Amino acid sequence: MKDSRIPAHYVTRLLEQAHLAGCDTRTILQQAEIDEQALSLQSDISARRYASLYQLVMRTTEDEWFGMFVGGKVQLGSFRMMCLTLLSCSNLRQAIIRAGEFSEICRGMLVKFTLDEDPPNEHVFLRMVPVRSCGTEEFDQLLSDADPGHILNAIIAWHKFAEWLTGKDIALHKVALRHPKSRGCEPLACVRQESVIHDCSDVGFAFSKAVLEYPLVQDHESLMAFLSTAPYHLVTQDPLKLSFTERVRNILKREVNRSIPSAEQLSEMLNMSVTTMRRQLSKEGTSYQKLKDECRMEVAIHYLACAELSNADIAEKLGFDEPSAFFRSFKKWTGQTPGEYRQQQLPKNP
Repeated sequence: MKDSRIPAHYVTRLLEQAHLAGCDTRTILQQAEIDEQALSLQSDISARRYASLYQLVMRTTEDEWFGMFVGGKVQLGSFRMMCLTLLSCSNLRQAIIRAGEFSEICRGMLVKFTLDEDPPNEHVFLRMVPVRSCGTEEFDQLLSDADPGHILNAIIAWHKFAEWLTGKDIALHKVALRHPKSRGCEPLACVRQESVIHDCSDVGFAFSKAVLEYPLVQDHESLMAFLSTAPYHLVTQDPLKLSFTERVRNILKREVNRSIPSAEQLSEMLNMSVTTMRRQLSKEGTSYQKLKDECRMEVAIHYLACAELSNADIAEKLGFDEPSAFFRSFKKWTGQTPGEYRQQQLPKNP
């Protein structure tokens, strides 16, 4: 089985959007290690490579919700702060309400999602509405001018974020969009078109009302691992097309902040023998140790952007016995020490 793939035209579309935002797309492709000529000949691309490209675009544009409609440009780090405000919520209903409150004060966010509950109905609708500072006419104009794919991306991201918060699959009843189907709707990720309804009076998505009572299962430690690849991965990963390698990687990323499972423990989670697990990973060109190192590296890079965490704190969180072991591993992964990497990320003086 091969790694999950993303159609190449999604890459082309992302690059077009990045170019319109003023990005040097050739430099971004080089940083993502994607060959421009080879891309034109490919029908698809590795999902992980596409996710890396998406992240680079977000950093270059300094827009954390690039390609997802929020009405404006959202500063890097905003998503992390929103997530932190949700951890004390007891269920999804509270989290949705609090996220809406955060949107009211977050610079760049001109829209939010609000609950529309109809008592006789078994479904609830999560509706996109303007924040208080955005008038109805301005909101309508923003929706009219917006790329339909960006609106759909925002809905997809919120749906998958709700699934992560609750740790449960949430079946979509429908996805409602205002624009006509004739305008086209090319999102930056795969989506099931059968649930999408056009020419609606409202924008949002519907799901079972019972879902609102789902408790939140995430904590600060799992959040930190999640943030290492959020929010762009919310619209790049198709759970129905995950390869075995990606299933293993997702488990390791989920557990990396707690106690990363040994190969034996991981095989038990997958209901197979260690030998079978190793053989399957080998078929896909990887190994348990390689995936473990990749997950640790991704989370370490995220942690190094958190000024409140010392290198010793990060080493402990990643399960290293000594900070020196973390230093050696990080140097092996990136060619830099943690201190050198942090220094490189500091803003340059004008």
